[in-house]
Amino acid sequence: MSSLCRASKILNSRKIQPNILSNNYKPGRLDSTPFLCSILGWTQTAFFASHAKENPSIDLNQFPSNNIRNFSIIAHVDHGKSTLADRLLELTGTIRKGHGQPQYLDKLQVERERGITVKAQTATMFHKHNFLGTETNFLLNLIDTPGHVDFSYEVSRSLKACQGVLLVVDAAQGVQAQTVANFYLAFEANLAIVPVINKIDQPTADPDRVKEQLKSMFDLDPDEALLTSAKTGLGLEHVLPAVIKRIPPPPGASTSPLRMLLLDSYYDEYRGVICHVAVVDGALRKGEKVSSAATGQSYEVTDVGIMHPELIQTGILLTGQVGYIVSGMRSTKEARVGDTLYHTKIPVEPLPGFKPVKHMVFSGVYPADGSDFEALNNAIERLTCNDASVSVTKESSTALGLGFRCGFLGLLHMDVFHQRLEQEYGTHVISTVPTVPYIFEYSDGSKVHIQNPALLPSNPKQRITACWEPTVTATIITPSEYVGSIITLCAERRGEQLEYSFIDSQRAFMKYRLPLREVVVDFYNELKSITSGYASFDYEESDYKESDLVKLDILLNGQPVDAMATIVHRLKAPRVGRELVDKLKKFIDRQMFEIIIQAAIGSKVIARETVSAMRKNVLAKCYGGDVSRKRKLLEKQKEGKKRMKRVGSVDIPQEAFHELLKVS
Repeated sequence: MSSLCRASKILNSRKIQPNILSNNYKPGRLDSTPFLCSILGWTQTAFFASHAKENPSIDLNQFPSNNIRNFSIIAHVDHGKSTLADRLLELTGTIRKGHGQPQYLDKLQVERERGITVKAQTATMFHKHNFLGTETNFLLNLIDTPGHVDFSYEVSRSLKACQGVLLVVDAAQGVQAQTVANFYLAFEANLAIVPVINKIDQPTADPDRVKEQLKSMFDLDPDEALLTSAKTGLGLEHVLPAVIKRIPPPPGASTSPLRMLLLDSYYDEYRGVICHVAVVDGALRKGEKVSSAATGQSYEVTDVGIMHPELIQTGILLTGQVGYIVSGMRSTKEARVGDTLYHTKIPVEPLPGFKPVKHMVFSGVYPADGSDFEALNNAIERLTCNDASVSVTKESSTALGLGFRCGFLGLLHMDVFHQRLEQEYGTHVISTVPTVPYIFEYSDGSKVHIQNPALLPSNPKQRITACWEPTVTATIITPSEYVGSIITLCAERRGEQLEYSFIDSQRAFMKYRLPLREVVVDFYNELKSITSGYASFDYEESDYKESDLVKLDILLNGQPVDAMATIVHRLKAPRVGRELVDKLKKFIDRQMFEIIIQAAIGSKVIARETVSAMRKNVLAKCYGGDVSRKRKLLEKQKEGKKRMKRVGSVDIPQEAFHELLKVS
């Protein structure tokens, strides 16, 4: 029985008018499914799994590789990528205009709350176009990518499945830092680049100035730039013809053995691991057996299809097409992003895959309640299936118990990961102060790589002779009136100027080498603050640089708290130590005994605060009398406090850890 028939019967049993169903749900229109799901009591995931079977199969055989175009949309944050993707989906009839949510491909709750794209999303569109004098059906695979620097790994993975990109630039903001970074990602991948100047309907739009910037910075022909407004729909009719004309078809060979690149994966409660794949050579059909080049394991393909934009069964994927497969993988560890899948018993040369990700920020993640460790373990395992750029290793802390040491691409990436753990899996976590990887050399010549400051001995047997910290090459594009403030900020952060030039009369381009430690916590916020939000910022990894580093310990009543240890530059240690103890004093509750909070480098204490003890007024019952009686009562209370201090433990609230994140 179809889901539509089931819903009709449920409505009749509830004595609800059947025309409500026909008004709210249109067959074949997946953007009107929430209403149907609410009647059936299904999740939308379960509905799409069922709905794919009810649709007549789309015949992909009518799309040879010459009629396929795979392209991404890349841009700086908030230049209109997701809105442009919406309009293209509407133009091709993939979703209905005015139905469904805006930024249709931004499906995560965290994306909708923050207004940013976090995960690259794929959608297949069908478009009829007059090509070389004949009406031809084209299959267009669109990938909407993130714009923030922390998610550049998502962008680089998406470009592996593409032959061209739409480079979107805001007509008012012009070329910004992430525009430059994304252009070079596409340029290095040898992709066709179609420049699109968006938001031309804005009062402050200046398309001619943006064309000059594209010419001077990227050597792109200004006459080839498309002028559009994704919000109003102006000029959008030229986008898809330009994609078909300027972007080449996929180069794979349909007669060669099957080779598929595993682009992404996520865990589904009903069907196990769902993999997004790009077919490079050959073809894949439902029921065939495939093997993984990375693990050597074999699987039977139980479902295969395209994202249109939801999962639609087709039973086949051909050369150059991008789609999904369900193969019975139950463990998220089996689906390795960048892996090559091929027909079992027909071995092939594995595809290059993706270059390994380099983690910039490390932080400890612990369950707020120690008994929730297994639940947190399952949640992290499933989330890392969908976010391959996170590294996870188990660790333990005397203060927080069992937990994980996670590596992230940046601070926003870390923040989003924690938010997704909470929203999608209901876990409550405590995160430690973010750190970066350091290298220390001892007097005997041995070197040690430190990602967790607690693992560095405070008083090592061997003397530390040299320390190295990671640096980044930062690109800053700013209005020229803020140049002086930015130079001061970078000097305070121990930056070294590499390049300084003007893009045009109003905007400056600056390049700095900065220690990563100075960038990861609050550099971006400071930059936005001093430039009133007009500066844009991007960074890429650089070399390790020798520096004078020390380990800063936090002691509570003489006992070090390993989760709060951090590594800082020697000159900044006193200031950071004072800020840390001041913050802790505000958030640690008073006890029946005195709490001494100290910041120390080795055995040298550089900052101290005291949380005074709560004390009962033991003299309340003394109405005068001899002073020796009062002294005796006070001495007895003092002895009790000493004994309590020896056996008492100090509980550090979760808010204290969150506040420490704000101390650079």
